[in-house]
Amino acid sequence: MTSLLQFSFSPVAGHPRRRRQQQRIVASADRQALFSRIAPVYDNLNDVLSLGQHRIWKRMAVDWSGAKEGSNVLDLCCGSGDLAFLLSPKVGVDGQVTGLDFSREQLVVASSRQNMQSKACYRNLKWVEGDALDLPFSDCYFDAITMGYGLRNVIDKYKALKEVYRVLKPGSKASILDFNKSTDELRTSIQGWMIDNIVVPVAAGYGLAEEYRYLKSSIQEFLTGEELEHLALKAGFSSAKHFEVGGGLMGNLVATR
Repeated sequence: MTSLLQFSFSPVAGHPRRRRQQQRIVASADRQALFSRIAPVYDNLNDVLSLGQHRIWKRMAVDWSGAKEGSNVLDLCCGSGDLAFLLSPKVGVDGQVTGLDFSREQLVVASSRQNMQSKACYRNLKWVEGDALDLPFSDCYFDAITMGYGLRNVIDKYKALKEVYRVLKPGSKASILDFNKSTDELRTSIQGWMIDNIVVPVAAGYGLAEEYRYLKSSIQEFLTGEELEHLALKAGFSSAKHFEVGGGLMGNLVATR
């Protein structure tokens, strides 16, 4: 297993850079703890809250990744493994799917799901506990990368994209699905209303109201589609296109190295 959240504290005490690093560690640890708490009911809640639509969006993300028979692929911030399980039959028994997440509890759920599968292709799955900002893989290692609802929760989004770029083979694609931060005020209002009046109350039934209340602020602090495209190009990708899906409530960034 790869160690999580490894940081070096070389600046002197009280230095602004050290304070920023400490704040980032606390924020990362808080989000790690959040996803660990919701792990047992995460899949169930996704089905309820999206009326099953999240499965369609995830299939679209996998298709956009360009993964094919024999590919070596990474599902980054894999959670309980939804995208990894969709990638598995695409790459087949000759391919390899690696699911990486910083929550051990989520990976335990993913591994348990794998153990209940009978198809031979699902033996191509492996799970790694690690940090999206410091991927434990060599340069140009993967044929495709997916990331579902992870980039929004990463503290340093530029560094995360740089890492994705680094471990992708030239010409390969990263497909990144997440909530869409719309520039349309009406759509933003609808999205906020749904979180306040549907998502949080439903989550409250599972005892997780506070854990899901963060969604609204995390989307507000996220990047628009155009900003994501610019950030991907800045990280080194040769092209980047953001697609709105789910009536504009979700978005999918497709970036080509």
